[in-house]
Amino acid sequence: MTLVEFLAPLGKASNRMRLLAVIYFSKRYDGVEALTVDEIRSSLKRARVKGARDLNVADILAKSGHLVDTPGTQGIRRLWRLTASGEEEVRAVLQLPPTQPEVEHDVATLQDLLPKVADVNAREFIEEGIKCLQVGALRAFVVFLWSGAMRILHERAWALGAAPVNLAIQKHDQKARKLSSSDDFAYVKDKTMLLALEDLGLVDKGQRSVLEEGLGLRNRSGHPTKYRPGVNKVSSFIEDLVGIVFA
Repeated sequence: MTLVEFLAPLGKASNRMRLLAVIYFSKRYDGVEALTVDEIRSSLKRARVKGARDLNVADILAKSGHLVDTPGTQGIRRLWRLTASGEEEVRAVLQLPPTQPEVEHDVATLQDLLPKVADVNAREFIEEGIKCLQVGALRAFVVFLWSGAMRILHERAWALGAAPVNLAIQKHDQKARKLSSSDDFAYVKDKTMLLALEDLGLVDKGQRSVLEEGLGLRNRSGHPTKYRPGVNKVSSFIEDLVGIVFA
């Protein structure tokens, strides 16, 4: 989701609500809790909000009462953030789902994880997954996080060399094509890959079994069925992948 899309439903809303929405978006999607007046104005311009340049942002926020707070400064510039009441106000106007402590915790866990993920592709999968998690798109989140985890496992396997990797894969799928680069993992079934990872010593039997359960959740979430994972199921999925793959 982009800021332009997030602000789109606020066409006839007050300028105050637009400012609150910008701060909300920054926290929820960019991981930045507090912004300066200049940063808020820059965000409005980026979202092509009419009159953003001439808007008296500081005055509007100063008159927003219990909806905003000032946690400190950035240099000489005051920082503004939403209070819990301010967040509730934005969610009510935009008809967003209420926050859930479990989801907030999981988002924080994954955001803390991002700087430790060296592989760019894996990190992008996780980043897109976080955005899905923040808006309650749990099925999409499961698919993205699983893709990020498998990308990391593929790279770890490939670091062992093509010969042992091909031997381990063909042990469990004699029809599997021979891999000549890490990109060729796209042709290997995840179930086969998990068995190969155990043979390569990258996971043990118990970890492979847990990952197979995760694969089952990924498949149920990614196929056109009526299945919808719950928050607790997704939290368990995150805990397993973080512990086995991302730790």
